[in-house]
Amino acid sequence: MNWRQRGFITTFLAMALASCAQLTPRAPAGGVLVTEAREDSSHRFISFIGPKAQHAPAFLGIPQTNFYCLRSFVDRRTGETAHQLYVTDSYFGAERGWNAARESSGGPLTFVAIGHDEISCDAGCSYVEEFAANLPESTLRTSPDGLTVTFSARSGDEKTIVLPGDRITAQLAAIDASRISAQPVAAERSTAH
Repeated sequence: MNWRQRGFITTFLAMALASCAQLTPRAPAGGVLVTEAREDSSHRFISFIGPKAQHAPAFLGIPQTNFYCLRSFVDRRTGETAHQLYVTDSYFGAERGWNAARESSGGPLTFVAIGHDEISCDAGCSYVEEFAANLPESTLRTSPDGLTVTFSARSGDEKTIVLPGDRITAQLAAIDASRISAQPVAAERSTAH
């Protein structure tokens, strides 16, 4: 890897981390969990990003690394909602290659590989991987006490994430509130055509 490639990767990683930092939900006084809602530029989709939590220590002490969060995407036209347990994992050593997810009952979940980059191999390799597990809404709605998801890697590593029930409840409440406020607008649009 030449200096240009290293510079590009370093710049890319810094930009990726900076863009993630913009999604950090704010917890108001009193410790209430806040789910941040964002509308895409087409105004068709709303993204709900739940509070982030560490699954491992921050990589090299860099904030916004090695975290997970619940994220949901609502299609405003169809009302369809997709939910994911999103994970970013930065580490030293052999490449892990995260590639599968399952519920605590052992049932498989759809695994989504989002990104994979070699950070550096100057003095031993380090990597960052972004991945998610698609979570059925029915599973979330029947998990008010929390949900456990285990990710598996080609390397044989496993990572278990316990998604607390209060995070699930906050996420679903934010989505439900947006559906209630969006219903009159959708009804007006459908009767206008």
